[in-house]
Amino acid sequence: MSVNHLAPVPHQLDRTASFRAQERPTPIADYGILGDTRTAALVSAGGSVDWLCAPAFDGEPLFGALVGGPEAGRFLAGPAGPATLVSRKYRENTVTLETVWAAGKGRLILTEAMIAEVAGELLPTTVLVRRLAAEGSPVRVAVLFDPRVGEQHRRPRIRGGRDVVCDWGPLAASLATSPHLDVVPGQLLTFDIAPGEPLTFALALAFGEPLIHVDPAAAWDLVGRDEASWRAWTEEIDSAIPYRQEVVRSLLTLRLLTYSPSGAPVAAPTTSLPEDPGGIRNWDYRYAWPRDASIGVGAFLRAGKTQEAENFLGWLLHASRLQRPHLPALLTLTGGQVPKERQLSRWPGYAGSSPVRTGNLAASQHQLDGYGWVIDAAWAFVESGRRLTSETWRAMRGFADLVAAVWEKPDAGIWEIRGDPAQHVHSKVMAWLALDRALRIAATHRLSTRRRLRWETERARIAAELRTNGYNEAMNSYTRTYGSEDIDAALLVLPLTGLEEPGSPRLTGTIDAIRRELSAGFPLLYRYPPGQDGLPGTEGAFLPCSFWLVQGLANTSRHDEASALFEALLEKGSPLGLFSEEMDPSSGMFLGNFPQALTHSALVQAALALRDNQAVPTSSEQHPPRNKEQ
Repeated sequence: MSVNHLAPVPHQLDRTASFRAQERPTPIADYGILGDTRTAALVSAGGSVDWLCAPAFDGEPLFGALVGGPEAGRFLAGPAGPATLVSRKYRENTVTLETVWAAGKGRLILTEAMIAEVAGELLPTTVLVRRLAAEGSPVRVAVLFDPRVGEQHRRPRIRGGRDVVCDWGPLAASLATSPHLDVVPGQLLTFDIAPGEPLTFALALAFGEPLIHVDPAAAWDLVGRDEASWRAWTEEIDSAIPYRQEVVRSLLTLRLLTYSPSGAPVAAPTTSLPEDPGGIRNWDYRYAWPRDASIGVGAFLRAGKTQEAENFLGWLLHASRLQRPHLPALLTLTGGQVPKERQLSRWPGYAGSSPVRTGNLAASQHQLDGYGWVIDAAWAFVESGRRLTSETWRAMRGFADLVAAVWEKPDAGIWEIRGDPAQHVHSKVMAWLALDRALRIAATHRLSTRRRLRWETERARIAAELRTNGYNEAMNSYTRTYGSEDIDAALLVLPLTGLEEPGSPRLTGTIDAIRRELSAGFPLLYRYPPGQDGLPGTEGAFLPCSFWLVQGLANTSRHDEASALFEALLEKGSPLGLFSEEMDPSSGMFLGNFPQALTHSALVQAALALRDNQAVPTSSEQHPPRNKEQ
């Protein structure tokens, strides 16, 4: 029986009601991510795709209601009337999302995924597959397919036929349904779905190329094949990692946030989700930060995944080739220059947080610490038993030479504060790390004696200056900048560097000072003293820092404290095991762009620190599955 026989009822959208709903936005933690390693969709617990950029993470939103309001478009497929959320989970070891609602005497199940690869090959187009199915008795559903593009919320030119074809030139999208449903973009439909008669949607996107018709039944079959690929991918993850379920979900998320055509990891798939709701702290994270990417590479490598590390190093070589040995703070997914920052004046922002921005001004900053993270990632690759290519090693030598030459200069620091450069202690620590790891790589790769001596000399000078100017004896702690009394949570990486001996009082003193001075209430931390970044408003606790604290505690033999902290942090995750960048300490609300790659990388690294320092048992039987995951 076709869906047309079920009498869909068209409605004109109630814009007033929509705007009222926007005043109470969907909590960030209620969103799930779907992805094909080129772009990603965020779908709410109500079945609405409120964010999807095309043709890539940093493209224009096709559905932008998340920060653009109702006029920016969405794709709704869910219950039409009162319904209760029964469960929401990813199918085990996959990125297929399943949502179940109780509605009347029946249940409605939404299963959805974006197809990443089939037989190891990327599909020629992005395909989003969604299926609504009823159980028990018929359920009334609501469907709204309302794609828009650009700051002006442009409606498409629509072509009919067996598919609904929307054309903006060069971007185009087609929606096919099985059984056939007369979908009109922008028009709300409500109708009943009976048990045993599911409705499948297949949305295909194209950019500058002819659209490919995607049969919904064939697309549904591809979901199963895609799931098999993801399960095979997760089988390679080290089985001895504690909290493996949470680690696997984080690694799957990191893989979804890696742009497969180039190997570039994106910081987050969103722009302008606020750090301060209603304020101006809204940034575009749809680019690749070599620093953040390097942390992710370390997580992949130590978890037993090496291909992602190779892909990243390949991207980095390509992306940095024109500016080497200078390493930009961030780059586009294809290695280009990040667009100038601009504001979308017509977009209201999430929870009224404006401006909504595209581009990122931080691309122009000098961030010394990035060199340390990148060379450390290369060292991790070598430490895993592999050799760098001659070109990669040449690039790392260039980075190390530059660090040796410029480390004494002030920089913008890891937190990208939009003010004057300063002598950031964390940046100097990472400069020391850059030279130290370059020297370690040189133990198995060719290096001239002259270069070796210069790197050793500058490494020693950095260490001496840090201990003189970066450490406060009265506080028994390293500080945020030379001569200051402020604390910086980025210094939680100190135990990982080797700058200080493992039992050094300077290490434990710094960790204790950070926990005391930057506490946002257990288990959360601020990244620096609130209100000291020159911007109006406030921000939340910075989640990666709390996971760095787990690492720091584990690496200084404070195993019980590390385990308790890690457990408490896992409880802060979303019902789907996802994390944002920040969290409001008082309400527990997620803040900032989502899901955040840096947070998930830090989670994986923290679990690995627990494993390597025997902070917790590694047997999977001693860590039963959590209810909020899978």
